[in-house]
Formats: sequence, structure tokens, C-alpha cells
Amino acid sequence: MNKLIQTIKNIFKIEELRKRIGYTLLLLIVYRLGSFVVLPGIDAAALANAEAFRAETSEGLLGLLNMFSGGAFGNASIFALGVMPYISASIVIQLLGIFVPYFRKLQMEGESGRRKMNQYTRYLTIVIVLIQGFAYMKALPSQVGADVFVYEQLGMGSFMFNLVSVALLLGGTMFVMWLGERITDRGIGNGISLIIMIGIIARLPHAFLGEITMKFAGNGGGPLALIVELVVLFFVFVAAIALVQAVRKVPVQYAKRVIGNKQYGGVRQYIPMKINAAGVMPIIFAQALMMIPMLFPGTDFAAAMRYTGFWYNFTFAILVIAFTYFYTAVTINPTMMAEEMRKNNGFIPGVKPGRKTAEFLDGVMSRVTLPGSIFLALIAILPAFATMLGVEPSFAGFFGGTSLLILVGVVLDTLQQIESHLLMRHYDGLMKTGRLKGRSGM
Repeated sequence: MNKLIQTIKNIFKIEELRKRIGYTLLLLIVYRLGSFVVLPGIDAAALANAEAFRAETSEGLLGLLNMFSGGAFGNASIFALGVMPYISASIVIQLLGIFVPYFRKLQMEGESGRRKMNQYTRYLTIVIVLIQGFAYMKALPSQVGADVFVYEQLGMGSFMFNLVSVALLLGGTMFVMWLGERITDRGIGNGISLIIMIGIIARLPHAFLGEITMKFAGNGGGPLALIVELVVLFFVFVAAIALVQAVRKVPVQYAKRVIGNKQYGGVRQYIPMKINAAGVMPIIFAQALMMIPMLFPGTDFAAAMRYTGFWYNFTFAILVIAFTYFYTAVTINPTMMAEEMRKNNGFIPGVKPGRKTAEFLDGVMSRVTLPGSIFLALIAILPAFATMLGVEPSFAGFFGGTSLLILVGVVLDTLQQIESHLLMRHYDGLMKTGRLKGRSGM
């Protein structure tokens, strides 16, 4: 405990780190305040009483979007779409970098290529926001009812109201992106990731309060059941941390070179092959496909694919495993890794450079991805099992899935940056032994 207190004191002794943390907290507060600014022309009090809309935005894909936006989606806020359009655009541009030669060339051009790809990502984000914004405003009246809309009192017609609302949604998303970039440049941690994490954490107090109310009401189980749930949740977090940090180190030996009186190379390094190289993307892709049964309400197909049913969770787990292999294959290129290794006079002991090295790396990645994908699938379906065991649905979402992995990954990444500042100024790190490893896996 004394070491923890001393570490916190050391953090605030470093002026630069203190300013970065304060700047980050300030911008995150601005984001949270903006999440409660309702679109003009919508009665916030009437919207809060729209039970059907609240139910729809508490589960499924809409529930996921509402969670990532910290409730802004369900509040019809100017930040309703949040950073999800930017995340979608980033995924598309990243995939184009794999399949389209022009974008692949930009990836290899260093800083200038990265700036161009960021520019294309912003343009694509605008297109996605316009599409999603019009879809959001089109679906909103049927979900919340006509009583919620008061835009006629502002002298606007339906068309003008939708046009202004989409423009505000676009401005809100671009402003949130700007906040994320400012946090990344002048704050601590990755700004976009922190904004998503804050949105998830903002839902935790309400979910936890609902779980406490349910446990102490009637046959909920009482305090003992709540304590058991919290212990299980703790071990689930430990398991998720192990999944995020686990790597398979592949040794790489660099040949010695003597130039003049100096010797270069001759050292052994490691390539960290992550057990879960795909992150949360397989769960997001699988969840999008699992929304298909909702298109056929009232059918046997929709009934068989209910959230807590066997076939839903079995299919969901299989899709997560398949997408883990797919996303790992498109984001990690063993051939390029082998070529870069050969250019730098590096080789894996016992493996020939070139094609044999690429085949070896591909085999290692395939073997380590198998347990990682199975573990990721188990984490993905844990919320459904928690719901079946009596956990309140909104609180059950923290027992696994996308929210858990994002929380763990972002917290580790931010703590790693704080530890780097401490060690750079000769202070003790955040751990007694070893160092924190963020999502980079280094």
C-alpha cells in the first residue's frame, strides 16, 4: 500500500505527466458533458420516458452502439454516433491496405503515407456519418413516438429538422474525433480508445446499481450471491488480462558486422507473436452477423437464435474463432516479416531465411491463434451465460465480450505510457518486478 501511495506521489511530481493527465481528464469531461446535449427539436424529458426505445438500446447491436457512446445514442445526443463511424472507416481503410495495391503502397511510404491514409479515413468517416445519421433520424420517430419531437415549435419542418440533426451529428462525430486526437497528442494514452472506454465505464454504475437492486429484491440471492458474482468477475478480468498480454516469443539472431573498429549486430532479439493478435475485431464482426435473425421476427429461425439459446451461442463462438483466424491472416504478413528480417541480416536459428522463415512464422502464428481464438470465443459468450445464471443483463455485459476486452486493453496501454514516463525519470515503475505490456505486446 505504501508503494502504491509513493507511486501516485511520483506521478504528480513529474510536471509533464501531471499536465498530460489533467489535460486528458479535462477533455474527457467535455466529452461526457456533450453526451447529454440533446438534438434541438427533441423533448429530452419525453425521450427519457420512451420505454420501447430504452429497451431497444439496451441490447443487441443498438445496445453495443449505446454502450460505446456512453449512453449518447439512447439520449439522441449530438454525440449519438460517437467515434463508431471513425472506427468503421479505419477498419475499411486497413482492409484496403491489405487488398488494394495503392493503399498497400501508402502503408510502405512511412509518415507521408500515414498522413494520406488518415486523410482518406476522415473522408470516409464523413460518408459513413451521413449514411448512419440519416438512418438514425429515419428510425427514431418509429421508436420513440411523435410526442418526443417539438421541432415545429422551433419553426422547422420535418425535412429541415432531419437535415439540421444530421449536420449536428456529423459535427458531433468530428468534434469527438478532434478530442481523441488532442488527447493522443497532448494527453496520456490513445484518445479514441479512452473515449470508448469512458463510454463503457459510464454505464457501469447504473448497471451495478441495477444488479444490487435485483439481488436484494425477493429471491435475488442476497449479498452472498452478489459477492460470488464479484469474485467471478475479478477472475474473468484476470483471464482477460492474460489473454491480452500473452505472447509467443520467436528468437531472431542478427549477424555480426565489423565496420572499422566497431561491431554491429550479433545480438538476439524476439518477435512477440500475440496469442490474440486480432483484439476485439472478431467479436464485433461476429456480433454484426448475429443481428441477422432480428430481420426475421416471429419465425422459428429467430426463436432458435435467441440471445441465451444454445444455437445462438454456438454459432457466435464459431464465428468468433473464424474471424480471429481471418483478421489475423489479413493483418499479419509473415512474408513481409521474413523479408524485413532478411534485409536486416536477421534469421531465426535453425530456419533458412526467405520462404522457409515465412512458412515457419505462419505456422507459429496458426498454432498460437488456436488457443487464443477459443479463449476469445469463451469470453464472447460469457455475458449470455451470466444472464442465464441470474445476472442482470446490463451488468452481465461486463463479464465478457467487447466491453471487457476494450477496458482491459485501454487500461493496460495507458498504464504502460505512465510507467514509461516514470522509468524515464528514474522512478520505480507500477510493478515490483517486470514491466507492464500494453496492446503492443512489447
